[in-house]
Amino acid sequence: MKQQNINRVVLIGTGAVGCSYAYSLINQGITEELVLIDVNKERAEGEAMDLNHGIPFAPAPTKVWAGDYSDCGEADLIVITAGLPQKPGETRLDLVAKNTAIFKSIVKEITASGFDGIYLIATNPVDILTYVVWKESGLPKERVIGSGTTLDSARFRYMLGEYFDVDTRNIHAAIIGEHGDTELPVWSSTTIGLESIETKLAKNDKYSQKDLDELFINVRDAAYHIIERKGATYYGIGMSLVRITKAILGNENSILPVSAYLDGEYGHKDIYIGVPAIINRQGIREVLELELNKKETEQFNHSVEVLQQTMRSALN
Repeated sequence: MKQQNINRVVLIGTGAVGCSYAYSLINQGITEELVLIDVNKERAEGEAMDLNHGIPFAPAPTKVWAGDYSDCGEADLIVITAGLPQKPGETRLDLVAKNTAIFKSIVKEITASGFDGIYLIATNPVDILTYVVWKESGLPKERVIGSGTTLDSARFRYMLGEYFDVDTRNIHAAIIGEHGDTELPVWSSTTIGLESIETKLAKNDKYSQKDLDELFINVRDAAYHIIERKGATYYGIGMSLVRITKAILGNENSILPVSAYLDGEYGHKDIYIGVPAIINRQGIREVLELELNKKETEQFNHSVEVLQQTMRSALN
């Protein structure tokens, strides 16, 4: 039985994304227990052994082992990275039917363990699969979270930092909407430090909106460029998942752009989509409703519509 006040994270899926998450999680010393589950039991065992051999150099002790679904009953957080990956030329939405079936089977096993914690989903298409987990698990919407546009927003902040030659941690910007081709940048709320991007452009003619529009296209299409070159993306999403995990287990009340359930916010209901939300030990404390301008509102509505159409055809 799990000891009191010991955080347990269960990772389901020990592919490249899952292992990048596990490696980053241990390096940051965020949880006391990490359980690895994979359909390939030997793979999970090998990864657990390898990770354990690095524990002497970690900032805090972490107990790591290859387990099974019975270990989920005592878990605080379950992170799902299992599923079929995106192939070259394939969109995230192309994966929906294949991965929906896999997820229904996984959630059934987890529910049988008596799990009553928080789910964090990373598998694509993440917005739709997060919705599937919510429906299948029967848990409150606040306790089922998708990685959403956390990675997209990190890419956005990184590229803006490069463009303006400012520490990316001082760039305050978000991508919202579907984690995919219909996502959008919220330029109207973007600041470089405390200065609005509009003011920044007006003050210096070496910067232009045209450059920024091209920058966003590179953000949106980043996964395609990476997949074309190395076959998959995993470091960025692994670290994004660790950031969300830290906000949950540390009860941080941090604002992160995750895939959250809308219940009237932004004028939409019954959908999971990337929006900024306050994250703490209970999961999603609150969805933050940004004041979008007319263009951003239209783009967000379009993103919702595309997701809803895909969900209707795949889940009915």
